[in-house]
Amino acid sequence: MKSKKEKMQKINCFLNNYEEVSELESCYTISMKRREVQKELSTKKKVRKRKMANKLPVGIQVYGLRDLLENTPENFKDVMQKIKDMGYDGVELAGLYGLEPENVKEILDEVGLVPISAHVAFAEMMENLDQILKDYSTIGVKYLVMPYMAEEYRPVNPEGFESFLPLLNEVGKKIHDAGMTFLYHNHDFEFVKLPDGRWGYDAMFEAIPHDHLMSELDTCWCDVATGEAPEFVEKYTDRIPVVHLKDYIKKGEVKNMYKLIGIDTEEEEGDTGYFGFRPVGFGQMIWEPVLDASIKANANWVIVEQDEHYEMDPLECARRSREYLKILGW
Repeated sequence: MKSKKEKMQKINCFLNNYEEVSELESCYTISMKRREVQKELSTKKKVRKRKMANKLPVGIQVYGLRDLLENTPENFKDVMQKIKDMGYDGVELAGLYGLEPENVKEILDEVGLVPISAHVAFAEMMENLDQILKDYSTIGVKYLVMPYMAEEYRPVNPEGFESFLPLLNEVGKKIHDAGMTFLYHNHDFEFVKLPDGRWGYDAMFEAIPHDHLMSELDTCWCDVATGEAPEFVEKYTDRIPVVHLKDYIKKGEVKNMYKLIGIDTEEEEGDTGYFGFRPVGFGQMIWEPVLDASIKANANWVIVEQDEHYEMDPLECARRSREYLKILGW
């Protein structure tokens, strides 16, 4: 009796027009085997095509380009065009850079970039939410994002955290009622364990209705805090429309990381390590599991973010991030 390997070799020979099939095997059997092999090959091709098709549009957070835009509204169109030429599909805004909402919309429409979302400080939302909703609705933004939690409201401060959640829910409801979606962008300080064993991050989302708050997981900060960024992306399946892609290098003991994102903090003794942001693919993050998890979680966008660029040109960093994602098929 022929082994399975020998049979497959003869079938493959047949498919390649070789005449090495035993005369004892009927034409019917050969035909059926050929169909089985062709079906298997077709299935594999379809799986490969699905994997290639299973990718999300890629945006970039404009905060990382702020040095090119602040106080220079005349630069906005040129910078947006360069971003589009790199292969980005959309932008996440962080202010209007001296432009009227109508101007921003016109430029993005002309260049061909989708206005995905906008980071707006929570204090601004509390003071002037109606105008914020009007401005960003004019632009066509779908998601409003709280970018940072003030120290007094963080989970490490239980009383402040509990008092903050109703405010978060109130803002989220107004945003939802206006036809937009409220997202929360994390750092590492949300990932502390509460007395009941839950992560503070999870407790926040459990306390607020789905429609009033969704996740924009910053995978860098999640990885810094937990080492489980892909797992957290999947945990928030159907509640994470946007995933932030941010790379970094961290060595040793680092106690003052927030100075890197523009937050004034006092220097601490014993801070002998190093923490720095990098273009996507140039740090220590492993991206394939994060990207796969983003698809499984039914996210709509992935957004590149690099808060600081050090001595490198911000646009060069943006280009490197986009080129790396292209290498991965994105």
